[in-house]
Amino acid sequence: MIPADWIPHRRPGDRELVGYLVLSGDDVLPMNLLGQSLSEPIAYDEAESLLEERGLAGLAGRWVLTLADGTDHPVVITQIDAGRVVLSGAVSGAIGEVGLQHALTLPAGDQLRPA
Repeated sequence: MIPADWIPHRRPGDRELVGYLVLSGDDVLPMNLLGQSLSEPIAYDEAESLLEERGLAGLAGRWVLTLADGTDHPVVITQIDAGRVVLSGAVSGAIGEVGLQHALTLPAGDQLRPA
């Protein structure tokens, strides 16, 4: 579960949740919806801009899931909420394709990374 002290950040236009701000001294750490940092700690307004710029688009595309046994699997994100992310191994986009289905508790840490 995303820690309660992380500050949710929503896009001003449509109020869509695009990430979190984590206080770090006088600065903040911008975190994507997976709970992964997007930069080093930076000024609050810079962090907001970075989240709005990368937002949900930063979650699109292919990812690599590392399972407990150390094996890597190509996946795409099919669903995300404050508590978990659902992943599918159906990366070719073929209708009816069934692949690895996996759910991770958030934050995802280093178990999930861009491909």
